[in-house]
Amino acid sequence: MSFASFGDFLAMGHHGLYVWSAYGICLAVLLINVASPLLARRRYLQQEARRLRRENSQ
Repeated sequence: MSFASFGDFLAMGHHGLYVWSAYGICLAVLLINVASPLLARRRYLQQEARRLRRENSQ
């Protein structure tokens, strides 16, 4: 498939809204799948650090 201009490429034969929203949703899901475990690990390490500080101060 070839396009005459960049605008035609973005329009994707009048299916641009569907195509680009699908790419956007896919990218969002991939970012969430990467960020979620990283944030969970950070929360876990912070909780464990707090627990250890509490245990050591008693």
